[in-house]
Amino acid sequence: MSLFIDGEFAFGLLSIEMMKRGLKRGDELTQSDIEQLLAVDEIERAVTAALTFVSYRPRSEREVRDRLRLRDFSQPAIDQAVERMRGWEYLNDEEFARWWVENRGEHRPRGKRLLAGELRTKGVSSEVINEVLEAAEIDEFPAALEVARKRMNSLSGLDRQAQERRLGSYLARRGYGWDVVGPVLKTLFSEAEEAE
Repeated sequence: MSLFIDGEFAFGLLSIEMMKRGLKRGDELTQSDIEQLLAVDEIERAVTAALTFVSYRPRSEREVRDRLRLRDFSQPAIDQAVERMRGWEYLNDEEFARWWVENRGEHRPRGKRLLAGELRTKGVSSEVINEVLEAAEIDEFPAALEVARKRMNSLSGLDRQAQERRLGSYLARRGYGWDVVGPVLKTLFSEAEEAE
C-alpha cells in the first residue's frame, strides 16, 4: 500500500504490515512511527532483492550480503533479510558448497584446491569447505585426464617437453596438485607412445 504524508506519496508498505499496526486512512503518524515504517519497508525491499538474487542460482550468505550492500541497504536491513532467508532455508552455506562442487564436477571439472579457493571467495568457511570436499569423494585423476586429453589436441605441434610443461601448468591452474598431474602426464604420454 502507498503511504501519503500531507497529501504526497512518502513510501510503500506491505498490506500485512498496515494491518499488523492497525493503520488506516487519516491516522496521524509521529516522526518515530514514520522511521519505524521506513525501516520495515527497507527490510521488505532487502528481502525481495535477496530472493531475486537467489532465484538465478544458489548463493552463499556472503554473496547475498555483498549484493545487498551494493544495493545500499542498511546493515540492520541486510541482517534481517539474511535471517529470514536462512529461516526459509534459502541460505545454507553447506548446501551451497555441495551444489557448487557437484555443479563444477558435472560442467567444469577442476581440482580440490581450486574448488576450495572458489568456495573461500564465496565466503564459505574452511570447516564447511573441508567437510564438503571430503564427503564429495572427488576422484581427481579421471577428471584431470579427460581435461588433459582435450587440451592435448591444441598442443600437437610442440615437442614432448613443451607439451608436458604446458599441460602440467594448465592442470595446476585448474586446481590439480602434482600428485595428480604427474600420473596424468605419465598416462597420457604412455597412451600417445602406444598409439604411434
